[in-house]
Amino acid sequence: MQNSLKTIFPNFSNELISVIEESGSLQDFEAGTILMRTGQYIKNTVLITKGKIKIYREGEDGGEFLMYYLQPGQACAISMICTAKSEKSQIMAKVVEDVTVMMIPLQLMDKWMMEHRTWYEFVIETYRSRFEEVLEVVDNIAFRSMDERLEFYLKRHSDACGCSEVNLSHQEIATELNTSREVVSRLLKKMEQRGLVKLNRNQIELLHF
Repeated sequence: MQNSLKTIFPNFSNELISVIEESGSLQDFEAGTILMRTGQYIKNTVLITKGKIKIYREGEDGGEFLMYYLQPGQACAISMICTAKSEKSQIMAKVVEDVTVMMIPLQLMDKWMMEHRTWYEFVIETYRSRFEEVLEVVDNIAFRSMDERLEFYLKRHSDACGCSEVNLSHQEIATELNTSREVVSRLLKKMEQRGLVKLNRNQIELLHF
């Protein structure tokens, strides 16, 4: 296990890897599982070793606001903050691809920050990268038209999976962009006519992004 963790988290020291193996709990979750709900107290932070998790806000009407995705080698910055301050979660976390996560108990967070330089650097980098990503999302909403937002959304999905196919229905995309299915379908059709995408059933192939 140590070798695989070191591969996924190459900047962790061997000492930290050993401590994680001793103290953490490796767990598997299937796609569709809700790992974190709004208003829930968080007792662990998670390190992603396999799969993908969607972090988002959920509105009163059931609409979703996508914040970012978590993939192998990453951790959720917001859960770290809530865990450290014993605060309730303000986000939702949903498994979109079967995941394996290493659960790190609350009480170890501050201890590791003081004892393991590589954990300290990992936490700071996690905060920085997620803050920049959320800023990019806010800029996208505030300053871009819906067709630009859709292109940005598709590119994020493509970058997240390292592939050129987005396996989502028009309704799923509309929910995450907080718009209607009809608007998404119309814009995707225009993108197809421009040669940017190819539309298949519940799949969008990105051609020129």
